[in-house]
Amino acid sequence: MSSDRMNIISGGVMDDPLVAENKVPAYEIVEEKIREIDSTIIIVRTYFLSENFSYRFQLIKKNRMCIVEIPKRLLDNLKSDGSTSEKELSDILKLYVENADCWIEFEG
Repeated sequence: MSSDRMNIISGGVMDDPLVAENKVPAYEIVEEKIREIDSTIIIVRTYFLSENFSYRFQLIKKNRMCIVEIPKRLLDNLKSDGSTSEKELSDILKLYVENADCWIEFEG
């Protein structure tokens, strides 16, 4: 497990800033796509990773956590590009969320 993932799970402080929902491009669309895959998953935190211009979403389902990274470019394009970007987003989310290796047990 990467040190970044352990840092997030243990509640440690990351160098990447926590981002409010209203500052994440197309946050509502990401949330909607996650609910379409599994309505029991919630987004707990979102970080902006400046070194690779992506957003890291911390997802929770019961006592398990999954970290999903989505490129900023894709989120920016969702409102203007429509179905092509939505398909790409759905594919990324399914890749993470449906992968058992993504989900790590934690104590909240």
